[in-house]
Amino acid sequence: MQSFRTELENPTVEKDIIELEAKIRQFKEGKLDEEKFRSLRLARGVYGQRQEGVQMIRIKLPYGKVTSDQLRRICDVSDEYSTGRLHITTRQDIQIHYVDLERTPELWAQLEQDDITLREACGNTVRNVTASETAGIDVDEPFDVSPYAHALFQYFLRNPISQEMGRKFKVSFSASEADTGLSYMHDLGFIAKIKNGVRGFKVMLAGGLGSQPRHADVLYDFLPSDKIIPLMDGVVRVFDSYGERKSRAKARMKFLVRDVGLEGFKNLLEEVRPAVPYTSYPIDADAYPKAIVAESAVPKVNIQDKEAFEAWKSTNLVPQKQEGYVAIGIKVLLGDFYTDKARLLADLVAKYAASEFRLSLRQNILIPYVKEDLVPFFYTELEKLGFVEKGYNKALDITACPGTDTCNLGIASSTGIAEELERVIKTEYPQYIANEDVVIKISGCMNACGQHNMANIGFQGMSIRTKDKLVAPALQVLLGGGNFGNGEGRFADKVIKVPSKRGPEALRLILNDFEAHGKGAKFVDYYAEKGEHYFYDFLKPLSNIERLTQEDFIDWGNTKRYEKAIGIGECAGVVIDLIATLLFESEEKIQNAQSAFEEGKWAASIYHSYASMVNSAKALLTAENKKTNTHVGIIKSFDEVFVAPGNIDLRGSFETLALQLNKNRPTEAFAKNYLLDAKRFLEKVEAYRKLELEHA
Repeated sequence: MQSFRTELENPTVEKDIIELEAKIRQFKEGKLDEEKFRSLRLARGVYGQRQEGVQMIRIKLPYGKVTSDQLRRICDVSDEYSTGRLHITTRQDIQIHYVDLERTPELWAQLEQDDITLREACGNTVRNVTASETAGIDVDEPFDVSPYAHALFQYFLRNPISQEMGRKFKVSFSASEADTGLSYMHDLGFIAKIKNGVRGFKVMLAGGLGSQPRHADVLYDFLPSDKIIPLMDGVVRVFDSYGERKSRAKARMKFLVRDVGLEGFKNLLEEVRPAVPYTSYPIDADAYPKAIVAESAVPKVNIQDKEAFEAWKSTNLVPQKQEGYVAIGIKVLLGDFYTDKARLLADLVAKYAASEFRLSLRQNILIPYVKEDLVPFFYTELEKLGFVEKGYNKALDITACPGTDTCNLGIASSTGIAEELERVIKTEYPQYIANEDVVIKISGCMNACGQHNMANIGFQGMSIRTKDKLVAPALQVLLGGGNFGNGEGRFADKVIKVPSKRGPEALRLILNDFEAHGKGAKFVDYYAEKGEHYFYDFLKPLSNIERLTQEDFIDWGNTKRYEKAIGIGECAGVVIDLIATLLFESEEKIQNAQSAFEEGKWAASIYHSYASMVNSAKALLTAENKKTNTHVGIIKSFDEVFVAPGNIDLRGSFETLALQLNKNRPTEAFAKNYLLDAKRFLEKVEAYRKLELEHA
C-alpha cells in the first residue's frame, strides 16, 4: 500500500485523514488488531459491507443540508471511487457503496474540499444531528432550528467525550410541535419553543427503536437555547461513564435510563456538572448564513399534461413561510438516485433557487426557496430527470433500509418488498398516493434502520423455518405506530409474522379493512379502536407455512433460493481489545491530552487524561478476566482487585484519582496536574504488567 498525503486548509482534518491512512497500513501489515481497526474506521464513516472486500462510506450531512457545490463534489467522489449511486438514509446522510478500503483516505480528502466530513458518521459516537427538513421555511416554526443543530454538530465533532462510547448516540431537532424530527425516539430530542420571548426547546431523553423501542422521557418542558450544549455535554459524559460497553443489546441510552430512572439520571447529571466546561453556551443564530436566491428570469414553458402537473402540485409542493416561495419535494424511490441526474439537479437549483437541498428522514429531497412563478419551469426540468413522481411524504412514499442488498445484518429484503408495495398502492389503491395519514416503513432486521416500529404499517425482515427445516424469508407485520406531535408518539405492535411473498396480500387486507370500516378516522386511531387481536385474526391465514411454494423461498428482488446469512454487525462497533493494544491506546490518549493542553483546550485535555486512566485500568482488569462493562464499573473493580489488596499503591483510591474531573472546573492548572496524574498512573500500570509477564 502506497503512503497517501494530502493538503487541506484545516490541519486537524488533514491529521485525521493521514491517521486513517496510517491505521489502514498497520492493519494490512498485521500490526493492528482487527476489532480495534473496525472501531477506528467506523468512527471515520467507513462501514463494512455484506459483500467481501468493499466498504460502505457514510457521508455525514448535518440536518440534511447540502449545497449544490457539495452535491457535485459527492457526485465526483461517487463516480471515481464507487458506482455512481447515491443512497439517502433515514438520518439524512448519503451513503455510497463498493469502495476499496485503501482509497478511503483520498476519498475523504476530496470531500473535505467542500467542507463535507465522514468523521463520526458511524461507530460509538454522536451520529449525524438530524432535523425537520423544513427547518427555516416551516410555516409553523417559532424559529429556525438550523443554527442550533449546526452549533451542536460542531461542538461534538472530534470532541473527546464522545469518541468511544458504549454505543451510538442520536440527536434530533424538530422545527415545531408537529415534531417532524421525531424527538420521542432519540437519545436527545429538541422541539423548538418560545417562552416569555426566549428561544428554547422542549427536551426529550432516552428514546430509541430497535428490538425494544422506548418512548423518550420529558427531561425539560422548556430549556433556553444557551443551555442545550452544556446539557448534552453532561448527558454524554454520564452515558460514557455509566453506559454498558460489553453487551451490545444493553448498551443504548434507553437502557441506562431504564435502569437508573429519570431522577437517578438527573442526579448523575449533577455529579458531572463541574466537569462541563460551560454553564451557558449562547448560539448566535443571526450569524447563520441566510439563503441567497438566484436572480434568474422566468423561462416560458408549455406543459403538455396539465392534469399530471396539477396532481403533482397537490402532493409535492410544500408551503414556505417566506412570501412568494414554495419548496418542492422530490420523491426518491428507496432513497436511491444517481450522479448523472444529481449533477443536473445541482445545476438547476444553483441557477434558479438558493443552491440548497434538504435530505429528509423519509429518504427524499426537498428544494426550498423556489419562486412560485418558477414552479411550472421546475416541473418541466424535473420531469426530464424523472423526478416528478407524485406522493412526496404520502402513503405511497415507503421508507426502507438497504436490507440484504448491502447490509451485514439484513435478514430479508426490504428494498424488494418496498418496490412491490409501492406498485400495489399505485395500481390498486391510487387514492393513497395523496394520503398523508398512512405511513409505511420497512426494515431488513430488528435494528430498525427503516424505522418500521414507529410506522402506521411496518414490516420487519425475518426468517421462518418449516417442519422440514427449510428456511424462507418472512416479514413481521407491525401496526398502530404514529407520531402525535410535541414529543408524543406510539410504537407499533408486532401483530403477526408471514412469509415475505405474502406481504402484499397483508397490505391489501389491512387497507381493505380500513377502507370498509375506518369511517374517516386516522389509521392510528382506527387501529387503537379495533386492537391487536382484531388484526391478528384476519391476517392469521397468511401465516400458515404448511404449504409453501417454491416461490416462497425466493425473496423479493432476488432470483436465487433464500439463504439466511447474517454477518458481523457494525452498527455499534463493540470492541474486545488485546491488553497490549489497550496500553498502546492509553499512551495515544496521553499524547492527545498533551496536544490539547498545548493548544489551550483544557476540557479536552482533561477528558483525554481521564480516558487514558480508565483504559489503563481496563487493560489490567482484562488480564484478570474481570468485567469491564462500564467506566464506573472499571473504576470500582480496579480498586477492589489492585488497590485494596496493595498490589498497586496510588496513595488513595483509583476512584478518587480518576473522578477528579467531576470535582474540579476545567482550568489550566487542573488540566496540567490531571495530565501528570494520568502519566504516573500509566507508568504504574505498565510496571505492574511487566512484572506480571516476567513471573508468568
